[in-house]
Amino acid sequence: MSHAKRADHPLHPPTEVLTRGFDPSLSVGSARPAVFRCSTYVFSTPEAAERAFAIATGKAQPADGEHVELIYARLNHPNAEILEDQMVPLEPGAKAAAVFNSGLAAIMTALLTFARPGDGLVYTVPLYGGTQHLIHELLEPFGIICTPVPAGHTAELGGAIREAKNLRIVFIETPANPTMMMTDIRHAAQACSDRTTPPLIMVDNTFLGPAFQHPLQVGADLSLYSATKYLSGFSDLIAGAALASDPELIRRMRSSRAMFGNILPPDECWLLDGRLPTVFLRMNRQSKNAQRIAEKLAEHPKVRKVHYPTLFDDQEQIRIRLAQCDYPGGMIAMDLAGGKRAAFEFLRNLRIARDAVSLGGVETLACHPMTTTHASLSPEELLLAKITEGLVRISVGIEDWRDLLADIEQALDRI
Repeated sequence: MSHAKRADHPLHPPTEVLTRGFDPSLSVGSARPAVFRCSTYVFSTPEAAERAFAIATGKAQPADGEHVELIYARLNHPNAEILEDQMVPLEPGAKAAAVFNSGLAAIMTALLTFARPGDGLVYTVPLYGGTQHLIHELLEPFGIICTPVPAGHTAELGGAIREAKNLRIVFIETPANPTMMMTDIRHAAQACSDRTTPPLIMVDNTFLGPAFQHPLQVGADLSLYSATKYLSGFSDLIAGAALASDPELIRRMRSSRAMFGNILPPDECWLLDGRLPTVFLRMNRQSKNAQRIAEKLAEHPKVRKVHYPTLFDDQEQIRIRLAQCDYPGGMIAMDLAGGKRAAFEFLRNLRIARDAVSLGGVETLACHPMTTTHASLSPEELLLAKITEGLVRISVGIEDWRDLLADIEQALDRI
């Protein structure tokens, strides 16, 4: 889609996300993008078709400002183009984006685009359970040598990066799901730069991005999202996204996406695009709510420990948070003194918050990671990840924080 007319001065992200990448003249004058439900597109000339296929197959590169005609919706479509263009200004340092039909699809496409059998992958743990399952069930049988490192262990991660053979990718999830442990992206990037062939650094930025953490500005190559979460924010669609400073990385991922057939469909693109202008508004409210609630819960007698960025007591974690994050975000994990029984009783007695997986929605959700999102992990992996029987994860919504706190406290009191 053609770009709208731009102001003479550089625009700020909240303005760009509403004006970039959409030309009303191409949509019968509609003020906001329409939905283009179409599988195939008519070429203006045979030469245009030839050019479009040459670019789609990687035989040619588009010239600056060239409008390449659409081919088929598995490859690309107008709503994906608009969404990807309008997503870019939300991620500081990004130059290009690609969207997928889930967060795990974005991660899978990134890993399989750049890694081959015999390559090395260093990754932090814990990860989202689906990502860790992907590593064990697909990457390792595929012949990729995968090395886990505990999140937040800066020196150990640097050592693994320097010592791994044929290292192609460093995959970091920070904060870690669900323990909130943070990993120093800049330090990892420095360790990568010491190698003769630096590996790509991929960061799952779902928990704090794009509002509060900016991986591309501190050395990451790809910033990955489950766009289902904060980017969408209403728990009613599934989507994923990848953003990069180097457009070539995104071009290669789009080529893989065309083969895998995991592009985000038009309706979901249209819905997600309409949510982007409110991402910062929602995330700021959720972060303020979560901080107030977490700091109160830290005093509750039935809570062994609250894992939240402003409550870190480890000096290395404090250092990383202050250097890497603008605000603490809307995710809380708390370890209940009574273990699994206490966790289940707590979840059973919630009235406003809901017992459900996922996160980042306007409503508050809570779950027991050991038996849900991270159920596929072995006992050894759970121990390494520090996911305990009493750990509960809470995604704080935009409700009044006082109502949420009262609900959480009454559920704790009934254990």
